Amino acid sequence: MKRTVLLLGCAGLALFMVAVSLGYRPTRAARAGISVLDYGTEAEVADDLNEAAQVISDRRFEVQILVNGRALDEYYARGRSYVEAIAGAEYEVRIRNPLPFRVAVALSVDGLNTIDARRTTAWNASKWVIEPYGTINITGWQMSSERARRFYFTSERDSYGAKLGQTSNLGVVSAVFFRERRPIAVPVTPSPRPRGYEEDSRRDNNSAPSAGSRSEESASQKQGQIAPVPDDEYAATGIGRSVHNDVQWINLELESRPAAEVMIRYEYYPALVRLGIVPRTYIRPDPLRRREGASGFEDRRFSPEP
Repeated sequence: MKRTVLLLGCAGLALFMVAVSLGYRPTRAARAGISVLDYGTEAEVADDLNEAAQVISDRRFEVQILVNGRALDEYYARGRSYVEAIAGAEYEVRIRNPLPFRVAVALSVDGLNTIDARRTTAWNASKWVIEPYGTINITGWQMSSERARRFYFTSERDSYGAKLGQTSNLGVVSAVFFRERRPIAVPVTPSPRPRGYEEDSRRDNNSAPSAGSRSEESASQKQGQIAPVPDDEYAATGIGRSVHNDVQWINLELESRPAAEVMIRYEYYPALVRLGIVPRTYIRPDPLRRREGASGFEDRRFSPEP
């Protein structure tokens, strides 16, 4: 199925973003990532729906969180990867494509799409596209066709999610990869449009909302539930300073089934200790270890004064 794609230039690299075409109304099968035009019977569609729900994990895809250009150490536990968040530090997400053709990746931080801050399925999400064997660094929330705002570690109360009323999925970075269905050598760029049209349309339809507004109701609110109260003790991602980041839309056709999914949980050190991910550091020597090292005698002639 064809998607409208956003091509992004950053530090001389060619990056892309994929978004759902305007006016597209998917069926139930299409929302699950399957085009009903490719299948005959309802039974075949149902079988493929079940197959699409199973994400094949390709371990060659790499996602890292970088602070000051260096990847944070990862801790593997409970079937997940964890990293230690550094309060106040800006960070970026590095993503590598190990395949010989382009892939599109739906990247969310704290449950919000990094392109438009929406909360959707991975299939319906706007996506970044990576060239064959390419690597991209996503440094912040995309605010327009020319500007992004940096990721940084902060408290739940100060997070971008809290500003949007979306606090149910803080502390996670998730990347879902889709392979290009029919690889092409040269990306198809849209026809030129009047100056200012692209940015205005993106702001009206798919742009990330400002820090003080809300793009859509949270899933918990739609279900009549109360969103969790933000906390100052745990890590989340804030919306920081503006940086230049040009983007441009192109067309791309993707396979409906995800190729892989990579998820990273981040927490401050005390939370990682409480979860048992990293060992507790004792400020003073453990008394039991001292007692285990005790001995009966030493070379002394008389008892010393206390």
